[in-house]
Amino acid sequence: MPFTLAAPVHSELVIKKSRFLGCVEPVSGREQAVARVDELHAEHPDARHVCWALMAGGHSAANDDGEPSGTAGRPMLEVLRHQELEGVLATVVRYFGGVKLGAGGLVRAYTDAVAQALLGAERVPLIRMQAMRFTVPYAFEGAVRRELDAHGAVLDDVHHGVNVEMNLQVPEDRTDALVQRVDDASQGRAVWL
Repeated sequence: MPFTLAAPVHSELVIKKSRFLGCVEPVSGREQAVARVDELHAEHPDARHVCWALMAGGHSAANDDGEPSGTAGRPMLEVLRHQELEGVLATVVRYFGGVKLGAGGLVRAYTDAVAQALLGAERVPLIRMQAMRFTVPYAFEGAVRRELDAHGAVLDDVHHGVNVEMNLQVPEDRTDALVQRVDDASQGRAVWL
């Protein structure tokens, strides 16, 4: 089961005078991740590198930001994969201390910065949601709303016209049961769109 994070968590390591500021945080996708990395570049203009790794939407990405190829982004990405994380951005801001660490030292520093941040992170199960839409006569709205609540559905939008149209999100594993219960509660008069 994939997990995401409840909130951003930070870490800080100092290795041979270089300072590594790690962060792991939930993101919705690549666009939000790239925007966050741009923010970090702006917040830390004197930093030598802002390396990052992303697992989101079934896709992954890694960026070494000028470090030797494969010594930062990819090792950080492997930490996220090992933890079965999804919708998570890992970043490490490096302030160079004047002492070169070598390829092995860089890999250890970047993975340790991410791993340290993850130690304090609250992992939450990632529940995939399914969008659904249907209409029911007004007389059944109350009963249907109770069924939606019982199945963990989240109402996105409700329109009151000739009938009541409901747009909702429901956990994927509960869609079949919800359809059955809404059909029962509306005496077969729900129209799925």
